[in-house]
Amino acid sequence: MTTHYKGSDIENQALDTFIKLTRASNTVLSYLGTMGTYGDLTVSQFGVMETLFHLGPLPHCDISSKQLKSTGNMTLVIDNLEKRGLVERIRSTEDRRVVMVHLTRKGEKLISALFPLHVNQIVEMLSVLSEKEQAQLGALCKKLGTALAEKEVVGHLVES
Repeated sequence: MTTHYKGSDIENQALDTFIKLTRASNTVLSYLGTMGTYGDLTVSQFGVMETLFHLGPLPHCDISSKQLKSTGNMTLVIDNLEKRGLVERIRSTEDRRVVMVHLTRKGEKLISALFPLHVNQIVEMLSVLSEKEQAQLGALCKKLGTALAEKEVVGHLVES
């Protein structure tokens, strides 16, 4: 076990698993950052642009929810993307209370150039796992995420 905590077997197993999950996640993000797949964007900026690239214009709150970030954090990320001319905010014509975030042409050009590099690095990185292992890992991550979402833990994290 990688934990030095002296708890019950169940506690030690949970902590060990959590440590491995966290370290793996941090290592993956660090690896992608060093490979240049984000360009000169932060991980959060890349995430927003990738979301808009694949889903199209979205309200600010939907982007926050998809990125599991607070609305305050997303405001700053979107502000910085807007200052660089990569996204723009457009008030909805159907409901003036809603402001949609759109990629600009400059933003589309950037993310369409970066995303294939990002995918290639992910494929290379995950090649240490077989297809079956990748499917198992994906299923386990989904199970954990779904269980937490059902407990409304994720919703609480987004609002924090």
